[in-house]
Order: sequence, then C-alpha cells, then structure tokens
Amino acid sequence: MSTEQVPGRGSEDVTGAAAEAPGPVRAGRTSAAGSALEKSLRILEAVAAPGGPHRLTDVMTAAAVPKSSTFRILAALAEQGFVRAEGDGRYGTGPRLHGLSALVRAAEPAGVDEVLRELRRETGQTVHLALHTGETITYVRKLEADQPFRTASRVGTRMPLHTTAIGKSVLALLPPEEVRALVASAGLPRRTPRTLTTAAELEAELAAVRARGFAVDDEENEPSIRCAGVAVPGPDGRPLGGVSVTTVTFLVSRQEAEGYAPALRAAAKALAPLL
Repeated sequence: MSTEQVPGRGSEDVTGAAAEAPGPVRAGRTSAAGSALEKSLRILEAVAAPGGPHRLTDVMTAAAVPKSSTFRILAALAEQGFVRAEGDGRYGTGPRLHGLSALVRAAEPAGVDEVLRELRRETGQTVHLALHTGETITYVRKLEADQPFRTASRVGTRMPLHTTAIGKSVLALLPPEEVRALVASAGLPRRTPRTLTTAAELEAELAAVRARGFAVDDEENEPSIRCAGVAVPGPDGRPLGGVSVTTVTFLVSRQEAEGYAPALRAAAKALAPLL
C-alpha cells in the first residue's frame, strides 16, 4: 500500500495498484453483439468513466465495440454534444451529458445523504453507496470520514461484484442461475492475493453472507482495505445496490468491521424507499 501526505492535513492517502477497476472488458464480443443503442450506451459509459479524457483504443476496449464502430458512434455523440473530442485522439464528456447529469441529480429523492451521514457518524468510517450495474457495482455516493487517511475510491468508479463487500451482498440476493451467468460472463479475476477466484469459493462465501446478513471484503479488492456491506433491496426484493463502511486493516480488525453490521442494516432499510 502506497501512502502520501495530504496537503494541509498531515494525513495519508490509502492507495494501491488495485484501487480502481477499469471498465469491464467483454472478451470475445463482436460488432454483432448488442444493438446499436446498446453499443452507444456502452461507449458513453466508457467515456464517462473516471480518469478521462480517454483514448479511442481505451474506449473501444472498455465498451467491447470494434474500432470503426466506436469511432463512428463517438463522432455522432460528439455532434450531439454528449461527447467532446479533445483533438489529441482522446474523448471526454460533453456539455449535454453534464446537463443530463445535473437533471438526474436534481430529481434524486431527498434523504439519501442524510442516511449516509448518520451511518458515517455512527461508525466514524468512510461510507459508500453503490448501485448494481450489470457485471459491476458503481459508486454513486462517497462520504469520507474525518480520518488521517483517505481511501482511493471515487464516485463513478466501477468495481467487480466478487471482490467488494457491496458486490458480494448484491450477489447473495440474486438467484443462483443469475450468479452463475454473471461469473461466466465477467469471470473472477484476481485483484489481490485474497481475492476469491473460483466458483466454489464464491458460492461458499455467498452462503455465509446470506446466513449473517452482511458481506465483508477482507483485503480482497485492495490491500490494507477492509469493508463491511449490506445490500439495498428494491420493491421486488432484487438488490438495487448496497451500502458499505470502509476501513483500513491497520486500524480496524475484522471483528470491529463486522460490528458495523447493525448500523449498515439500518441504513440499508432507510435507503430502500429512497432509491
């Protein structure tokens, strides 16, 4: 784990090689996979991913769309103002997409941030809210704790399901056949030495998550980071996403992290009607 001082705070930035997951790469998909609309949405998602502006080849790889189609769709999105061509072969988000983002945020139900602030107050730790987005979760809220370190995650970051506390809490509520389909599509790539990389390991872990009602990421996604998470169910019982508390292993034991479960369950219950 690398650390660096935060200017003016004398604190550490908790980072690592596995701090941020790139967009999911769908190996073996061709131009015949998905409609033109599906390809356009995947390309737009790739352009909007953290770390932009992005090179054409990076957008193409993340969206799993051939180069010629990617270039053509990007040109159309740029013409409509959703994407901005930077002139150096890179593409960033355009003004129309920023306007759409502002409209979405304005329409969000009140109360989400209040619930997350209360969870942060109760635990004293950094809090994340993420939504289930296909083969990943996507962070949509992050409230940093008043700690002498900062976690490297960012709003908009997509993370694997099998390596994160929120992701595993989501998988635990999905039908087994859907979990198997997700694993077959996305695989179980290793991010740290502690990552679960076989279907048998994951199945056993999900059974434990269902039994205790919360999930733990014990350095499975990033070294030195330990998280506890609970899924937020929708009206039909399917998980919309989840909420988590993020800690560091050198300050918080696994037992202490598991002790946040009651506060997490209360937060998930309060968030369910708001999402």
